[in-house]
Amino acid sequence: MRPLSTARSAHSRARCRACHGWDPRSQVRPDKVSSVTTTPPRWAYLGPAGTFTEQATIDLAARGSAPMPELVAAASVSAALAAVRCDDVDAACVPLENSVEGAVPLTQDELTHGEPLLITAEAYVPITFKLLARPGMTMSSVRAVGSHPHGLAQVRDWVARELPQARTVVTDSTAAAAEAVAAGSLDAAAAAPVAGTRYGLQALADDIGLMRDAITRFVLLRRPAPAPEPTGNDRTSLVLWVANEPGTLLGLLTEFASRGINLTRLESRPTRTRPGEYVFLVDADGHIADPAMADVLAALTRRGALLRYLGSYPRMSGRSVLPPDFASAARYREADEVVTALRSGHSPTEPGGLTTDEAVARGAGSRGGWGVP
Repeated sequence: MRPLSTARSAHSRARCRACHGWDPRSQVRPDKVSSVTTTPPRWAYLGPAGTFTEQATIDLAARGSAPMPELVAAASVSAALAAVRCDDVDAACVPLENSVEGAVPLTQDELTHGEPLLITAEAYVPITFKLLARPGMTMSSVRAVGSHPHGLAQVRDWVARELPQARTVVTDSTAAAAEAVAAGSLDAAAAAPVAGTRYGLQALADDIGLMRDAITRFVLLRRPAPAPEPTGNDRTSLVLWVANEPGTLLGLLTEFASRGINLTRLESRPTRTRPGEYVFLVDADGHIADPAMADVLAALTRRGALLRYLGSYPRMSGRSVLPPDFASAARYREADEVVTALRSGHSPTEPGGLTTDEAVARGAGSRGGWGVP
C-alpha cells in the first residue's frame, strides 16, 4: 500500500489540478498501454494507512471475485475522489456518515457539486477507539490527544474525565494522529486498533468511545457506468435540487410514498448560491431497474426537480422495506398491458383482466388498496 502519486501526461496533470486540485505524478499505468498485460485494479482510500477507511476498503475488496486491488492512500476525501475522476485509480472508498456525528460534509459536498461519480458499494465498520501512545508513556504524562473531528467527538467525554490535564488536537484522520504520536509531535492518539500495530504504539486504554455501538458507513465510488443488475436488496441514492416554494418538498416526497418506496435518509446541504437554499440527498430502498423507482424518477423530473443519480447498489445494513403489492413489477406490467389494450381500442371491463370479485379481493389485500366498501 502506497500513497497516491501518479500522472498520465502534462495535459491530465493540468486538468486534474484545474478541476480538482489533485496532481497525480506516476508513470502511465501498464493496463492503459497494453491490452494483453493484466494488472490488478487500484483503489484509493482516505489515508494514511491505519484508518477505519482502510479497514472498510479491505472489507469491500474482500467481497469481490476479481483480483484484490492495490490500495493507495490519499491525503483527503477530495484527493481520493479526484484520483477517480482523473482515471488514476479505478475506485475510491470514503466515509459518508457516522451514527454519532451524522453526515461527513466534505463527502456530501463532493457528491453534490463535484464531477459526477457513482456509489457502487457500501460498508459499515464498527468504530472502536484506543488511546495509543509511545512505549513507556503513562496516562499522567499525556498532555495532548489527537484524532479526527469525528473521533474527538466520540472520546471527548472520556478524555475530560480520565485526562483532565490534556488538550485535544484535530488531525486529518485517526491514523494521522497515531503517526504524529510515533513521530513525537503528539503524546497520544484516539485511533483504530490497527493503527497501534502499524505505528508501533502501546494502548494506554481500550474502548474509550462515547458509543460502544458506534458505526460508520463507507461508500465505494467509481466513474459513471451502466447500473448493475438488481439483487433484490438494493439502495438508490440521489441528489435533488428543488424550487424554494411552499409544498415543493412535500410533493416530491409524496411521489416516493405513493409508489411504496421507503426512504432511509433525507439530508439537506447548502446550494452554495444563496443563503437559505438547499439541495436534498436521498437514500431510497430499491433499484433504478425497478419499475416503481424508474417511475418516481420520471415523476420527480416532471415536477421540475433537478436530479443527480448517485447509483443503485447492494444494501449492506438490514433488509429493504418491500414495496406494497400495487408497486411490484408484476403490477406495473399488468397496468402497462391494460393501457396498451385501451390504446388499441380494446376495453377490459375488469382491472387487469380480473373478475370483479378477484379485483376487489386484490385491492382489499394490498396496502393502498382501492377502498371498495
